[in-house]
Amino acid sequence: MLKGDNQAWYVYLLRCADNTLYCGITTNLNKRLRQHNGELVGGAKYTKVRQPCELVYSEKAENRSQASKRECTIKKMSKQAKEQLIQLS
Repeated sequence: MLKGDNQAWYVYLLRCADNTLYCGITTNLNKRLRQHNGELVGGAKYTKVRQPCELVYSEKAENRSQASKRECTIKKMSKQAKEQLIQLS
């Protein structure tokens, strides 16, 4: 069994200071948001220069594989479609 198989995984969208959206996956939403905002080491380069970031959407996935697949699907969506996803949540 791979490490992390028993953990809950989440797909999330952040709204950055420049109004762009960033999509990612994690097992800990609060920690990951703090990383993206520079409070903890480990944030993405994309969000480092677009702080502060706000968590605007998240959904739970069955496992890391499903989270990654959903992340890929969301990343391929237009910004308008992502905004609709946020509004419907």
